Amino acid sequence: MRPKTDDHDMEYKIKHARSFIDQKYKVKFTVQFRGRELAYKEFGVRLLEKVQDAMEDIAKVESEIKSEGRNMTMIFTAK
Repeated sequence: MRPKTDDHDMEYKIKHARSFIDQKYKVKFTVQFRGRELAYKEFGVRLLEKVQDAMEDIAKVESEIKSEGRNMTMIFTAK
């Protein structure tokens, strides 16, 4: 994903992630930053927090938000 990923695209990705969680797979969300987007990492944090809110009924967070270079990741697993 990118920091400015549209709401419809997010819903689509969350829908697929929920189906993977139903099958007992782990799901990793990654936000990639390019260029000046690195100065606004709070957009990536907000995006991953939205995903966490959407997934909280079916999945738990295995790995909290982690920033590594130009990527920010979060891992979910089934409850």
